[in-house]
Amino acid sequence: MHPPQYGWTGKIASINLSTRVVETLHPSPEVYRKFVGGKGLAGHYLRPYITLPWDDSDMPILIFTGPLVGTAAPTSGRSTVMSRSPLTGTIADTSVGGRLGFQLKRAGWDGIILHGKSASPCGLEIRNDNLQIVDAKAFSGKNTDAVFAHFSDGKRSVAAIGQAGENRVAFASLMVDKHHSAGRMGIGACFGAKNLKYLIVSGSGRVPVHDKEELLAAREEILRLTAASPILMGQHGFSCFGTGSIYDLMDSRRMMPTDNFSKTHFAQAGQLNANAYKNRYEPGKHGCMGCHIRCKKIARKSKREGHSMPEFETMSHFTALVGNTDMELVMEANRLCNRMGMDTISAAVTLACYREIAAINDLSGQILDLLKQIGSGSTALGRQLGQGSAAYSRSQKREEASISVKGLELPAYDPRGAYGMSLAYSMSTRGGCHLRAYPISHEILRKPVATDRFTFSGKARIIKIAEDQNAIVDSLTACKFIFFAAGLEEYARAYSAVTGVTSTAQELLRIGERVYYQERIMNALNGFDIRDDDLPKRFFEEEGSSGNTIEIAPIDRTSFAEARIRYYHIRGLDDLGRPLREKAKSLGLQWQDKGRDRHGKVSQQVR
Repeated sequence: MHPPQYGWTGKIASINLSTRVVETLHPSPEVYRKFVGGKGLAGHYLRPYITLPWDDSDMPILIFTGPLVGTAAPTSGRSTVMSRSPLTGTIADTSVGGRLGFQLKRAGWDGIILHGKSASPCGLEIRNDNLQIVDAKAFSGKNTDAVFAHFSDGKRSVAAIGQAGENRVAFASLMVDKHHSAGRMGIGACFGAKNLKYLIVSGSGRVPVHDKEELLAAREEILRLTAASPILMGQHGFSCFGTGSIYDLMDSRRMMPTDNFSKTHFAQAGQLNANAYKNRYEPGKHGCMGCHIRCKKIARKSKREGHSMPEFETMSHFTALVGNTDMELVMEANRLCNRMGMDTISAAVTLACYREIAAINDLSGQILDLLKQIGSGSTALGRQLGQGSAAYSRSQKREEASISVKGLELPAYDPRGAYGMSLAYSMSTRGGCHLRAYPISHEILRKPVATDRFTFSGKARIIKIAEDQNAIVDSLTACKFIFFAAGLEEYARAYSAVTGVTSTAQELLRIGERVYYQERIMNALNGFDIRDDDLPKRFFEEEGSSGNTIEIAPIDRTSFAEARIRYYHIRGLDDLGRPLREKAKSLGLQWQDKGRDRHGKVSQQVR
């Protein structure tokens, strides 16, 4: 079978860091059409390895682009990094911006698969067809800024881990082009486990497009819809203020996680919002390759000039969640996490967990020192906290203090204030993640239509459809934010124009369903089921901070359980949340009866 002519390069590099052997894989057109790219193709190639014992050194890392990457399709500069999470044991995937996907595609690769483990610290340098594994001992123990300062030239893409990844912090991140984080899940620790310190990619090729005029027409539709979106391009939207523009909104809706999710309102929010950051630091716009929204912000004023501005979750969690009111401390915590290579969400929630267990009233004076201990692993406490809040709380026999799902710490949306969010957290294949379905779009931002945030009615189906849509968005690949304005109809048109594969929105959504169901299968093979599709008991037993005519009551456990069962039936799972053979086959997925649990023991979890 011949490789595709348009959109894809038809090549994947399989690189063994142990043996230094590089192989070129050529997926069939059928594989491309079934899984598209990005998250979909990465999951397809991860599947054979997902039931290996947890200590197996050959758990691969996969970095994949999609067919739209490198073309004129808006926001198509992203890529997927995937492996198995050292934090949760689930599949681990993260969508990251910058120039990584663009340069990898220009270099002629749809993706790379990293196997094995280097005997010493190494770097991987890719220039078109030339792939070299080079010595990186000189950068061992260095922060990510040291790598970027040495290699960045504004053209090629540079990705690196900091000390946290080298020290196997369970929520270590991979930093890309200095300002972009492949965060959550511990992807940086996966790089550290392979002794891979950095990745440099540059390419000079072009991505062939089937119908350039049709692609430009689709692009014009998407740009027109984006321009009319207040949340994206309005004077108070993401383009002007970054994701932090919703800081005040979440607090006013009484769903800002405060004091380790024991409260949902932060009295000082009005002094620490996006406008306050803009006045102090005068941030400039920065964005991923091919993006016109440019929601990333870089400080241009004070000693913070050139520093990344915190995203919404970082702004919220390093203030309300840990009881801090110092904006400079938030900036420094964000900078320190980026330099050491740590996910800011998990870091902050873990600190909040520690604060609660240790009964510390004011943690602000210790935050930076604790982050340094975690990233460097220099103390016993730092090493304990570096395994995440779930592991730390278990060690202290205070499991209720870890606000996480499947071991992944929750972002800055309290689920008592949005019931769709509670279902999205619990059903997410990677744990406490807001981006698998992002029901905030309709429950709070009222896009595409408003839904009642204090009911489970209709939410099971909405969450399932949103998961499928986001799965195909991460496979194409594109940015989820643009779907506040555009839809799969416009992107189906762009996909068809680029690849020559005629497709509709519903056909793309079906592919997204396949991609997501594959993840449920992989998790089930590792023992995940209904016991893991749950929320911390705090949300069922404690009320939030009512006020402003809004009552934040505990979530009703019975209603939640009923919604979970409805979701299972709509998703095509059994009553214990496990995949079904017939459903898998209907989606064209391989079936496997036996897997391994999270401790490496053979189990029969899939039915």
